[in-house]
Amino acid sequence: MADQLVRSGRKPRADAQRNRERLLEAATQVFNQGEAEASLEAVARQAEVGIGTLYRHFPTREALFEAIYRREVQQLVALAEQLDNEAPVEAVRRWVHAMIGFVAVKKGMSAALAVVAQSSSQLAVCMLEQMVGALDRLLRRAVSAGEMRGDISAEEILRALVGMCYMHDTPDWRRNVLRTADVLIDGLRYAARGPQPAGR
Repeated sequence: MADQLVRSGRKPRADAQRNRERLLEAATQVFNQGEAEASLEAVARQAEVGIGTLYRHFPTREALFEAIYRREVQQLVALAEQLDNEAPVEAVRRWVHAMIGFVAVKKGMSAALAVVAQSSSQLAVCMLEQMVGALDRLLRRAVSAGEMRGDISAEEILRALVGMCYMHDTPDWRRNVLRTADVLIDGLRYAARGPQPAGR
């Protein structure tokens, strides 16, 4: 229902919006635990709302999965805007760490999100464009400040990071990818400054 109100331009009631957010948070937790096939009743129980409330917001599983996907990407876009006052390189690092957390959610919900990707390839492309735009915003600031090299695109970095995330299947994959991402960011920063004379 809230999704229908948003599309129609009408503002959802505050309690309806709160219920929607509770449902999305609960669904993310349930599916992120590897329970992509969990019932919608389980999601409603986690959110402590009735199943009717869930169906009013998300009439199908696909609608719920799509809303989760959109919400996670929107949070990354918003984070890029919030980091405008951070030191440029650290802003890139914080966003990249958050993006890896987003991939962690996707890995836990891989079966569920595969349904979304298959049913709406246009949505997947749109979400990728938004993430590339968010990272590009931060990279441009770092390049303008002379703190990062400018010959690698946001899309190249993003695809490399996603590839690293999916190459690791061990329980501690996230820690390993975060460390590798830090090495990548430091490498971009070092190249921008150039090699330092010995002894400095």
